Amino acid sequence: MQTQADTLYLQIANDMAGLIRAGTLSRGERIPSVRTLAQQHGVSQSTVVQAYRTLEDARLIEARPRSGYFVTARPPRLPEPDTSKPPVDAQSVGMSAMAAQMLALAHDPAYTSFGAACPAPDLFDQERVRRAMTRATQRHRQSLCQYPSGHSDETLRRAIARHAMRMGCSFDAEGITVTNSCLESITLCLRAVTQPGDVVALESPTYYGFLQILEHLGLRALEIPTHPRTGLSLDALQFALDTQPIKAVLCVPTLSNPIGSSMPPSERKRLAQLLGSRSVPLIEDVLYNDLCEEDDKRRAVKAYDTHGVVMVCGSFSKTIAPGLRLGWVEAGRWTEHLRQIKAATCGSQAVVLERAMADLLTQPGIEAGYRQLRNTVAARVDEARGLVAQHFPKGTRVTDPAGGFILWLELPAQIDSLALCRAALAERICFAPGTMFSATDRFRHCLRLGLGGQWGKTERQALKRLGELARAMA
Repeated sequence: MQTQADTLYLQIANDMAGLIRAGTLSRGERIPSVRTLAQQHGVSQSTVVQAYRTLEDARLIEARPRSGYFVTARPPRLPEPDTSKPPVDAQSVGMSAMAAQMLALAHDPAYTSFGAACPAPDLFDQERVRRAMTRATQRHRQSLCQYPSGHSDETLRRAIARHAMRMGCSFDAEGITVTNSCLESITLCLRAVTQPGDVVALESPTYYGFLQILEHLGLRALEIPTHPRTGLSLDALQFALDTQPIKAVLCVPTLSNPIGSSMPPSERKRLAQLLGSRSVPLIEDVLYNDLCEEDDKRRAVKAYDTHGVVMVCGSFSKTIAPGLRLGWVEAGRWTEHLRQIKAATCGSQAVVLERAMADLLTQPGIEAGYRQLRNTVAARVDEARGLVAQHFPKGTRVTDPAGGFILWLELPAQIDSLALCRAALAERICFAPGTMFSATDRFRHCLRLGLGGQWGKTERQALKRLGELARAMA
């Protein structure tokens, strides 16, 4: 359990990190000395030293001999990718084989992997998760010898409803359905509102897992132009709604995968109104909302939904405990139909897992944990962008997301990311080529870097080497 001293130093570190990321403390600027900050906060100097060490570990500040502490210099600003230009017609999907191969390699310990968007175990408080599991097992050990049945655990549903308030959503716990993952939630939503052959609009590029779901459900993908910072083009979506038989929209408004875009609040409101006026359901994935550095972009589109057309899907696999594999969905008017589908195909989750997750969600200090995770991965992404600037070919474009641990690179047009992938695999380096993120052959000169895994000397050297291989092809 965290002591008061732990809370104090983390609070100071997180406050300083927020000032740095907001630009209040400029890159290269000297920050207050240990003694000065200790006096300002009324804490011991050792508490401030702990806070500064945390910021150093996150590469947000650096100590200079006989000079004090300074905000570290930000990597050179690189041009960002252009807004995507997908085809105007819906496409059939067929890419499961490539995705399966890349996922297998991404988790192979023989490879240095940038292929998966999965956080490493050391990014989480493993002891806290272990204690929660132990408590849940002791208190509900009889459930381990029973089939789970009926509705999901009420304690967890209440905890999720409270968590959703952080995104501006007011949910009745009775309307929340617990699932085995966010992807299962999305699958259930699609099955509730579409039939095989229907058209689903989604971002371009989009997460390959969404394309796999569409492929297995026999749905067609209509990719909508997407900006790397502001997300889905609502003008393009409106035109598509006027000209195409769209049955549902699948969207990640906060830190979309793979380009990390986050839709401005005004656009979120407009999206809810646009779909509400046409009674077209929106399946909103809020998986990454807690990783966003900007408070207003953690607010869900559902918070602006006055027509009841938004279905919200989430999980805690990127922020609390990936191994518990629990997701959730608030499906509104489609809740009962969705639950019937789930009962017929997936059944219920283990009570022990649900109680452990409820425990984790209601413990004090969860917000501090989110802030620490955001700071750690942000420093890693900054460093990776610096390595890309130094070692990748001239003309490379890269995203600058407001959080998360994914970067999207647009290489010079003559570089084939599939050929680069083969060359990298020969040196046991793995990444996800851009063609995985579209139902077409677009984005062949792009790639996604997942930076949530291990990060150390080996990974830095592998990223440098990947840049050298790309330069050789250029």
